[in-house]
Amino acid sequence: MLKDDVKQMIDKLPENCSIEDIQYTLYVRSKIEKGQKDIDEGNVLSHDEVKARMDKWLNKQ
Repeated sequence: MLKDDVKQMIDKLPENCSIEDIQYTLYVRSKIEKGQKDIDEGNVLSHDEVKARMDKWLNKQ
């Protein structure tokens, strides 16, 4: 299945795409799938938690 999905993804790219374009496309798909898996498993932060972390991080500078 994965192999067929990758073939379809590559077929959708322009004919003159580079190896880097293919790598980037695979990278983005991998990150999206990881994010979806994290959501399904409940590995997420609330908006308030993210805001608190960002406030803490930004105020350190």
